[in-house]
Amino acid sequence: MGYKLTIPARINILGNPSDANEGDFATISAAVDVRAGAVIEPDSALVLEALEREDGGFRTVLSLEFTRKQVPLSYDGHLDLLKGGVNRLHAYSAEFRVKFAQRGVRISTWTDVPRQSGLGGSSLFVLLTLAGLRQFYDLDRQVHNDYVLSELTQRVEARELGITCGFADRYAPLFGGIAYIDYRGKLQHSELHDEPYATYERLDPWIEDLPLVAISTGIERDSGDVHGRMRPRYLEEHAEWVKRGGEPPPMVRFMQGAWETAWRGKIALMVGDLEGFGDLMNQNHRLVNEMMAYCCFEDGAGWANNLLIDTALQGGALGAKLTGAGGGGSVFALTRPGQEGRLMERWRQVAAESGLDSARIYRPHVAHRGLVVTGPREQSSEGV
Repeated sequence: MGYKLTIPARINILGNPSDANEGDFATISAAVDVRAGAVIEPDSALVLEALEREDGGFRTVLSLEFTRKQVPLSYDGHLDLLKGGVNRLHAYSAEFRVKFAQRGVRISTWTDVPRQSGLGGSSLFVLLTLAGLRQFYDLDRQVHNDYVLSELTQRVEARELGITCGFADRYAPLFGGIAYIDYRGKLQHSELHDEPYATYERLDPWIEDLPLVAISTGIERDSGDVHGRMRPRYLEEHAEWVKRGGEPPPMVRFMQGAWETAWRGKIALMVGDLEGFGDLMNQNHRLVNEMMAYCCFEDGAGWANNLLIDTALQGGALGAKLTGAGGGGSVFALTRPGQEGRLMERWRQVAAESGLDSARIYRPHVAHRGLVVTGPREQSSEGV
């Protein structure tokens, strides 16, 4: 008896890049209809696999087999996100340890999310692993609720794998929709249950979808590297500011400004003010550019990102900004309804002229369902 799971990527619409410094802030984030997935099946051992699409189906790129007694697994650069999910759940859950000792499992994952695109793609593999194991072993849903899985995912990346990261990528895909996410109380990224969960406030009742266009530049960047420069600097300046008082230092001022765009954006969406929302996107991007230049990124948010954002605004977009850490990744723009196609064509021209040969342009829609589980697999009409 097996299960199929899919989970959407996310875009951080307002408030970022506070995802490295969450604790005083909030974001508006949306799950979008680009998904990753997994198939969870019985096996005599523990098997972890990476699949990729080929000729309308899938082929296995990498398959690793372990005995159940080998857990916790060692990290060696091969499927470490899946290993981290297994290891963290094994450490957290007595129920999982008992049931896992009795039977093995095969976890096969795939993704349609471009690599290092600023859409939170790496977190999806951890979320799929944790949610798949919860489903397969029928773990207690109170003890292993969606908030816990989101928090465990952040700990996998931050504690197990040493990636500087926050929480936005771990909540929006699992819960789905468009939401105002409040991270206050999480600044120190403490142990699970020693700090509050994030507060996930769905905005779908006021806005079903947004007229967005997105472009993945094809320029890969390591979000952990970007956040790894920003977070220590923020914490140092914040601690000094708390001690001495007075005017906030630059990093605190940048982050407070980004937070303000998020809570003001929540109000704008609730009253249907798309123009005001677009203005806040532009404010947020200016803050990101300033912050990244201050943190010694020579071209701020990245030359390609800034070129595409300027192109969108010159073409009449209401707002445009990056999603993710910056330097590469993805840019998205809010257009007037019905103007999406015009911007997509203009971006195609600019990408071709600028040598962005791997750029991918698409029209993201809000994914109102986050994690989707179907199965048992033999009863599902969807297949892999």
